[in-house]
Amino acid sequence: MVVVFDAELWIWDARRADSWTFVSLPAEASEEIRDLAGGSRRGFGSLRVRATVGGSTWVTSIFPGSGGGTYVLPIKRPVRKAEALDVGDIETVTVELIDI
Repeated sequence: MVVVFDAELWIWDARRADSWTFVSLPAEASEEIRDLAGGSRRGFGSLRVRATVGGSTWVTSIFPGSGGGTYVLPIKRPVRKAEALDVGDIETVTVELIDI
């Protein structure tokens, strides 16, 4: 399954020395992913994906958002730097489920 969507980068402050930047997958796509994945989940309910933002592609995981809503995708620092992205920017994201 491949999902292409536009999303705003947002920050989750872990109340530690670091913080994490994410995008949220659309609600409809998150529901389809949950149905497709069934019980094949890893730690924290994560699912392996290949993500693409701009010219950057990497393998990572998506995680269920708080309250079991939409899945969230972490956008790591090297990708944000390579693509000149900051919190609040809206970017086209491609997420491909792998290992299902």
